[in-house]
Amino acid sequence: MRFHPKNLSRKQLITIIIALIAISAFGGGIILGEHIQKKSSADIVKGENNEVNSFDLAPFWKVTEILNKKFVSTTASSSIPSNQDKVWGAIEGLTASYGDPYTSFFSPKKAQKFEDEVRGDFGGIGVEIGIKENALTVIAPLKGTPGEKAGLKAGDFILKIDDKFTAGMSTEDAVSLIRGPKGTSVTLAIKQNGTVKDISIMRDTIIIPTIDTKMRNDGVFVISLYNFSANSPQLFREALREFILSGNDKLVLDLRNNPGGYLEAAIDMASWFLPQDKIIVIEDMGKDTLKKAHKSKGYNIFNENLKMAVLINGGSASASEILAGALSEHHIAKLIGEKSFGKGSVQELVDITPDTSLKVTIARWLTPNGYSISQNGINPDVVVKETKKDIEKKYDTQMEKAVEILKR
Repeated sequence: MRFHPKNLSRKQLITIIIALIAISAFGGGIILGEHIQKKSSADIVKGENNEVNSFDLAPFWKVTEILNKKFVSTTASSSIPSNQDKVWGAIEGLTASYGDPYTSFFSPKKAQKFEDEVRGDFGGIGVEIGIKENALTVIAPLKGTPGEKAGLKAGDFILKIDDKFTAGMSTEDAVSLIRGPKGTSVTLAIKQNGTVKDISIMRDTIIIPTIDTKMRNDGVFVISLYNFSANSPQLFREALREFILSGNDKLVLDLRNNPGGYLEAAIDMASWFLPQDKIIVIEDMGKDTLKKAHKSKGYNIFNENLKMAVLINGGSASASEILAGALSEHHIAKLIGEKSFGKGSVQELVDITPDTSLKVTIARWLTPNGYSISQNGINPDVVVKETKKDIEKKYDTQMEKAVEILKR
């Protein structure tokens, strides 16, 4: 079934856009809220459970008064914000004060900008981005995209997008700047392995790959998974069928530079290897009593003869970390490579007004043993770093190490 953006409502469009943004199309599970939470604008309000929250708004009103009386624009093009725009700006500041890169407020202008983009023919460079160490960071360049071909790597810091510095910039704003019409270029100032350089990248229509399979001459079957999309569980099932029909017992699942996607896809894939009701991931809502365990569906078609390794690196995020963590902690597979990105949180989209919304982090992911993915990332059982020399020789050190371990 196909759809055209013009047939969608504003809310549907904004929802789709949020889901497509890094770290959301592939980011750790976005839950769409339907209700609007309203609170009094008074200085003292009652929160949940009737607790009293006191706000000293005197500094806010003082700054507002000074700006109204004294502010003079330094450029002819700039204008004084309307009272409503001041409210939106205040809400954006309030949201930013929580210090969470995945919590953000969408003012009408931002929402309209995203809507305009989805209605048009826009391209990109095929790179998932997020915030790490308080800096805009490449999570993973997608395979075969302009970003990968230009040399972007997982873990690169993006310092500037064209002439705009990224310090304090949200991922949504960054995505908006990086995207653009096919055939146009964007210049990124990046810090890669301690070196700062400018990279000019031509935008193109991005076709996101999902899965590849390969039977090596040494009898090891390799499944390379590039994202956790809506159709990836079906494609993964077909790949496993191909593996079983090969008659081999050695499997490598390559999750390197896989920025994640749908939680349901990760749970379905893990279920092929785990008995029913085994915990795959825990959703922690911030209180000891508010934890939800997501469990295996119990397909569990493999026995103890399976020899399996999972490859991860700094570009493995979100659903990749959930799947890798579950397979490792249940002793199904050895993890080989480098520490994963560490994107393990859940966002909810809440309507504030008919044309504004709040994307708020409501939970974090824990591995079956209670290990926080957001705080720590996933550490491999066997650390194998990719060297510049190996890359130049096109020698996959991490893959070969996995093969070596499986053949012992």
